[in-house]
Amino acid sequence: MLQEKRAHRRRQQEEAPVHESAERQSRERGGGGVRLQRALDVPFALEVPQAPLDRLARRAAVAHHVVHGILTDARLDAYGGRQHGAHPASFEPCVKEHFFDLAEHLGRRLPPGELLLCSFSAERSDFVRFNRARVRQAGSVEQRFLSLRLVRSRRQAGATLVLAGTAEDTARAETALGAVRRALEGLPEDPWLLVNEAPCSTDVARRGRLAPAQEAVGAIIAAAGGRDLVGFYAAGTLYRGFANSLGQRNWHEVDGFNFDWSLHREADLAAKAGYAGFDWDAGELARRMDDAAQALGHLGAPRRLLAPGEYRAFLAPRALEELVGLLAWGGFSARARATRQSPLLRMQEGARLSAKIDLAEHIAEGIAPAFQSEGFVKPPRVPLIVAGALGEALVSPRSAREYGLATNAASGAESPLAPELAPGALAPGEVLAALDRGLYISNLWYLNYSDRPAARITGMTRFATFWVERGRIAGPVAPMRFDDDLYRMLGENLVELTREREWLVDPATYGERSTHAARLPGALLSALRFTL
Repeated sequence: MLQEKRAHRRRQQEEAPVHESAERQSRERGGGGVRLQRALDVPFALEVPQAPLDRLARRAAVAHHVVHGILTDARLDAYGGRQHGAHPASFEPCVKEHFFDLAEHLGRRLPPGELLLCSFSAERSDFVRFNRARVRQAGSVEQRFLSLRLVRSRRQAGATLVLAGTAEDTARAETALGAVRRALEGLPEDPWLLVNEAPCSTDVARRGRLAPAQEAVGAIIAAAGGRDLVGFYAAGTLYRGFANSLGQRNWHEVDGFNFDWSLHREADLAAKAGYAGFDWDAGELARRMDDAAQALGHLGAPRRLLAPGEYRAFLAPRALEELVGLLAWGGFSARARATRQSPLLRMQEGARLSAKIDLAEHIAEGIAPAFQSEGFVKPPRVPLIVAGALGEALVSPRSAREYGLATNAASGAESPLAPELAPGALAPGEVLAALDRGLYISNLWYLNYSDRPAARITGMTRFATFWVERGRIAGPVAPMRFDDDLYRMLGENLVELTREREWLVDPATYGERSTHAARLPGALLSALRFTL
């Protein structure tokens, strides 16, 4: 449930994957549309942006062609069912060349006045699901998606298709391009269209030391030590690419792993943990498993029921991630600022958080690519909050055109993909002593705004939440609901941030592995308001 909730949020925040749904497209002001499934000899989804939706929907409905966000290909089985961990040796060396060759071929087929934008998304991943510290499901996925967008006379339309990595892809892509060209005929001009016409090519390959799937599974089972472990392991290489008919070429590939798990005691008593990164270390996994086991042991004490009120509290990095994730819903969006719909509206008017808060979009240290689907390249770092004051906004190309701003290559959602909060001075071994008497909160969930313009947030504690007395864990606490505003939590009530930060990778795998990741410390608060 937690993964589903978080994944739903991330899907709204991330740079759209090439098979993104039409509902999401239509929410992007003027950049939306519906997808049309045409009677073609290849399966793909045709995206028609910028047409008046009511008129286009009526036309399409008459033709019986409206399909919202549906691809007609089976995405996960594009290469057939391969055995776990068995990836063809040819996949990695040729994947970049195959994409760029396709883009070059299609670009040569354009008449004067047309501009073609090509986006690419692929992965080669192992997945293992655990229950009761045993492997319950294992498999490997290899998939490639190509998105085409054709621009002519300030009109645009696009299509998405699944690639097989063979010579047949050329004919499929040509057919898709022809359908997109025909779709352009009846479309109006797009007033907010902005694409990069000054080619800026990049090539990034971040190699990691990933354990073979069998080795990782063995280390996980050994570290669990017979405890009731439930978790999900994903590892492999993610690929992203961009190419246009102006000669721009961008490539991004990264090796990484993410193991998201919990140790269960009984009923709803569980300790949540995770381990993600680029270089696998069985020793680090064992250390984190021991920490989770220690928390699980504390859950055996009688559960306490606390009355509503204000309590001193420590938010572990995973709990703080939920707050930062909620702020990403418009908190740093140029569009939200311009329309005064940002939850940080008071900060636009001069309100500040604690001077200890320095939050940035640090794409250079994340997993997501440093380019987006209009061809703009992201700066390595964008300061979002500086010493408690509101910093720069995330400006998508469309917002840049509409509001007369300079784009910093933000995605259409204008949400951070690699948020990073600067560390504080609190050492890990000093957290309980500094908390002294109050709540140690490892996780939060079901967060939402109770008053969006005032940045007042409500949510529930989850998993290992403990009452601390005289710097020692006294026992678990029943789930509680908090309702407090950001200016108290990360403002006047923020005592200190931890010196060490945790690398938190979104475990979502809906359609493809997520590229959202955060690096966050824990936060000690002098007071947090609980209502239930």
